[in-house]
Amino acid sequence: QVQLVESGGGLVQAGGSLRLSCAASGLTSSNIVMGWFRQAPGKEREFVARINRSGSTSYADSVKGRFTISRDNAKNTVYLQMNGLEPEDTAIYLCAGSRGRFDNTWYYWGQGTQVTVSS
Repeated sequence: QVQLVESGGGLVQAGGSLRLSCAASGLTSSNIVMGWFRQAPGKEREFVARINRSGSTSYADSVKGRFTISRDNAKNTVYLQMNGLEPEDTAIYLCAGSRGRFDNTWYYWGQGTQVTVSS
């Protein structure tokens, strides 16, 4: 059974930092694409960042230069380092994994962790 469990969310002041973790079980995170999405109240879920099997990364324009996605293969965990947080970053952050090694469809989802940035 595949599980993605996020942690590390919380309340932080604008300009602060948080590091989110996504611990995977039932799959090998380095064999698929892993990513982070977020959903703010009343808004649609939006892409934040992804890390491919090769280790290459991509980011939404709104977080580029402030957020960094990485993974620890030994721990089967993906991270999202968030610096320079802004109130607009307030959302539930969800970890996602693709369906398979050669299928990049987002398929596995965690329950999410709340990030709140105060001004």
